[in-house]
Amino acid sequence: MTKNKEEKSIKKTVEDFFYSDSIPATATKFLLMTVALGGVAFVGALVPGLISLSREFKPNGKNKYTKKEIKNAAYNLKKRKLIEIIEDNNGKVTVKLTNKGQKRIKEIVFEDLIISKPKKWDKKWRVLIFDIPTKPKMYNRARDAIRHKIKALGFFQLQKSVWIYPYECEDEILLVAEIYNVQKYIEILTVEKFLYEKELTKYFKL
Repeated sequence: MTKNKEEKSIKKTVEDFFYSDSIPATATKFLLMTVALGGVAFVGALVPGLISLSREFKPNGKNKYTKKEIKNAAYNLKKRKLIEIIEDNNGKVTVKLTNKGQKRIKEIVFEDLIISKPKKWDKKWRVLIFDIPTKPKMYNRARDAIRHKIKALGFFQLQKSVWIYPYECEDEILLVAEIYNVQKYIEILTVEKFLYEKELTKYFKL
């Protein structure tokens, strides 16, 4: 996945977050996702500006946060060094993500990631193969996270590190791999037939 495609995928997930009634959101997560859309800039005090922005993203009143919740969220994100708040001499306030904040956004994207299913199956199988080293130790965390995620997404385990899925999923899986910087250890094949295909079609209810 190219950097532009990765950014588009992340942006789409962030945008979907605001229009979903099923994704739970604390004021802290809401504020972080708001800043992730490209930074926030306004003239005036910080908290009133952020409150106004929250109403702009939720005009129907859903997930409307109190002044105290927004203030605590901004303080929490700044304390954790996920956002940077800059005020110039003209009273303009700019809020933007730090590198640490960008990393957290990717983690949220990973947590909320889903694979869209087409109305009609193209009768092709996607075979995900990964062989992630055991050292350094960070690779163990990456392997466990990826295995847990593909299980949650509904992949069928054919062998220890071989998983099957019936729909296009390359962009989503490579995004997950790039979050952990293990994309070079992952391969995705498109296969038209399996010896035990009946078991797979039954599993995926195709």
